[in-house]
Order: sequence, then structure tokens, then C-alpha cells
Amino acid sequence: MLGLLLAATPSPSPSLNVNENAVTPGVVGFLAILFVTLATILLIADMIRRVRRVRYRGELQERRAQEHPPTS
Repeated sequence: MLGLLLAATPSPSPSLNVNENAVTPGVVGFLAILFVTLATILLIADMIRRVRRVRYRGELQERRAQEHPPTS
């Protein structure tokens, strides 16, 4: 079965005169990837800060609840 799939896979046509070294993303592609990378790093840092803040608030509420039990 694998032999049939490999035999049916088309190979690139040699009649296309494409210079493989000239087909690059260039400066625009580099800047796009740089932007996505920086945005991802900033989002992760912001998420970490927010998760820590929520965790510390929860710990503080637990401490206050233990020190001052509700009087009902």
C-alpha cells in the first residue's frame, strides 16, 4: 500500500525554471515572524503576571478567612 502511495506522489516538473535561492520570504517575512514572536512573548508575560495576581489574592482571602472567621 505504501509503495502505491509513494509511486503516485507527483514530483516537481523539471521544466519550471525556478531559482531555489531566489525564493525567500525576505525582509517582510522576517519582520512578520519577529512581530508574531514578540507579541507571543508579551502575551505570555502578561498571562503569568495575571495568574500570579489571582493566586496571591486567593491566598490573602484564605488568610483573612482563617484569622477572622465569619460571625453568623
